[in-house]
Amino acid sequence: VRCWSNIPFITVPLSRTHGKSFAHRSELKHAKRIVVKLGSAVVTRGDECGLALGRLASIVEQVSMLQNQGREMMIVTSGAVAFGKQRLRHEILLSQSVRQALHSGQSQLKDMAIPVLEARACAAAGQSGLMALYEAMFTQYSICAAQILVTNLDFHDEQKRRNLNGTLHELLRMNIVPIINTNDAVVPPPEPNSDLQGVNVISVKDNDSLAARLAVEMKTDLLIVLSDVEGLFDSPPGSDDAKLIDIFYPGDQQSVTFGTKSRVGMGGMEAKVKAALWALQGGTSVVIANGTHPKISGHVITDIVEGKKVGTFFSEVKPAGPTVEQQGEMARTGGRNLAALQPEQRAEVIYRLADLLTDQREEILLANKKDLEEAENKGRLALPLLKRLSLSTSKLNSLAIGLRQIAASSQDSVGRVIRRTRIAKDLELEQVTVPIGVLLVIFESRPDCLPQVSALAIASGNGLLLKGGKEAAHSNQILHHLTQEALSTHGVKDAVQLVNTREEVEDLCRLDKLIDLIIPRGSSQLVRNIQKAAKGIPVMGHSEGICHVYVDTDASVEKVARIIRDSKCEYPAACNALETLLIHRDLLRTPLFDQIIDMLRVEQVKIHAGPKFASYLTFSPSEVKSLRTEYGDLECCIEVVDSVQEGIEHIHKYGSSHTDVIITENEKTAEFFLQHVDSACVFWNASTRFSDGYRFGLGAEVGISTSRIHARGPVGIEGLLTTKWLLRGDNHVVSDFSEHGSMKYLHESLPLPQRNNN
Repeated sequence: VRCWSNIPFITVPLSRTHGKSFAHRSELKHAKRIVVKLGSAVVTRGDECGLALGRLASIVEQVSMLQNQGREMMIVTSGAVAFGKQRLRHEILLSQSVRQALHSGQSQLKDMAIPVLEARACAAAGQSGLMALYEAMFTQYSICAAQILVTNLDFHDEQKRRNLNGTLHELLRMNIVPIINTNDAVVPPPEPNSDLQGVNVISVKDNDSLAARLAVEMKTDLLIVLSDVEGLFDSPPGSDDAKLIDIFYPGDQQSVTFGTKSRVGMGGMEAKVKAALWALQGGTSVVIANGTHPKISGHVITDIVEGKKVGTFFSEVKPAGPTVEQQGEMARTGGRNLAALQPEQRAEVIYRLADLLTDQREEILLANKKDLEEAENKGRLALPLLKRLSLSTSKLNSLAIGLRQIAASSQDSVGRVIRRTRIAKDLELEQVTVPIGVLLVIFESRPDCLPQVSALAIASGNGLLLKGGKEAAHSNQILHHLTQEALSTHGVKDAVQLVNTREEVEDLCRLDKLIDLIIPRGSSQLVRNIQKAAKGIPVMGHSEGICHVYVDTDASVEKVARIIRDSKCEYPAACNALETLLIHRDLLRTPLFDQIIDMLRVEQVKIHAGPKFASYLTFSPSEVKSLRTEYGDLECCIEVVDSVQEGIEHIHKYGSSHTDVIITENEKTAEFFLQHVDSACVFWNASTRFSDGYRFGLGAEVGISTSRIHARGPVGIEGLLTTKWLLRGDNHVVSDFSEHGSMKYLHESLPLPQRNNN
């Protein structure tokens, strides 16, 4: 804990030897000394006269937060000219209005012209006001700021350089934020041909070069350059084919076309890139990002330091494989080629993958053994997750059987006609099934998920991006290799991609131009995080599996214990395991109730009492903290209800619309339950564990959806398809169908072509 102005704050442990820039974004959180360069477009208003106070306040808040974490923050700021221009214009208008009022009367005030203001005069008038503003804002966070004005000559004179360096170090030592600007009131024009003459020399001709020079001089870990564009594009921003470059490497300049400068300021993007590469060469990491966008400017600096994918990151380390953006493009192209194959060809790929799972089982199990050993040695996985991570010969055999089911059922999934309409004579409309596009499937601990999801994507003609957990890295690698080997049978290897880069899940969820649907497979926390992080991309899945079993008064004694045991104890970590047991009040203190309790005790299931159940007991189990709890272990809640209607109301109030069961011999009661419970899966006298794609005969599932749009319940091939409309005409135009036109709408339903059921 450090103290400043009598306010204690927690510091993050930061230690790094300067000399080499960070190789990956994920390492930026270790940055100790940071320079934030604020471009003119960030600091000034749209009219270029006056400051953007809201943005400036947000930037100060972020810098203060990082400073109070124990980092050493410096700001290189523009804005003095704009602030001065605002002040001088006000003074000139006031002066002219007084003179003209005295000599000419009020009628000529509207004809006043404001003379062109010289930039150096504006800077002189604006520097003190700009600094006063910074001081007032930083004071709100109990942080002191100090102003330093420099010119290019200060860096050419060795004594001045040492003085500047010493001043900055002393300010940082005292936890003061230095605010640096070029002294535009006296700055001379830049020296000719003095720019970028080596690591030790860069001409300070704008604040970009000043920030780069300062960053290297001060052995800074990170330089953040904020402008009015998202980062560096491969062509001028705004052009049709412009793509944001996530990571820029030295030597990539030839692949970039630079546009014009920003609306204000001295340096354009080309100047920023030159300064960034110079700083990178000097051992400082650089990120160029947008500091003006209203949706991200409030957290852009902290997001960059946290390693999130914001702007363009400059790195000297080029990864061996493709970037995730390139993988997304490959999956898109590969998916379209996959969809263009004949159904039998897609089925052949899946059959081949099924054969590889059994033929290469020894290599798969060896890779899986490595994952299990590493997980056990690190002790980072709970027992249920270790079970999910584990593969076995029987699991691989079951996988192969499931894949063959998918292949057999996929013959007419893509391109199936589901509606035909004759709009008019010789004008026929068809609605046909097509792939969704590119799927992103994020899964934890379960390597068996990879071939299952891959087979479903292949059958439905979708491109696929897979992001598995680190704990299953070896298993995922070999399973993906086998998947691509199977895809190579028909030359569509790129359709399924495994993301191995250091991409954070949150960053993947922002790739809305590359990904059409996200499917999370894992804990409820993972699903919630992805649903929160997804920006404009639909998420299919469920955040919780709070499944209920309701035991009715007419329940069979022989069936109750058996169904409850299977629902809770067969695989308690599964999302379709029983979590809340609802018992009709009339069954309390009956032999059937005692049988249920005895069975749960034998299976070592910990019981939590619901409020109503607890009220009936003298000595009750621990009362449940929440009736909306997914235990994922040998635990469950027991609650009492007065009727089937009350049971349904309880399920609707506390359930997650996943899977709910009634046990009864009364068919009328059962049908009432089946029709009125609003869940993805509703069962009568059957275990909750049947809620599964394989058990439903879908071959496998990409997950279980509790959404009410598109797909619901276990999602197989059908859930990965959408539709498009095909209209075949012969010189038809809408005007022919007008009131006085020659044609009439028929809208006749036509028979569908016969499905291939072989």
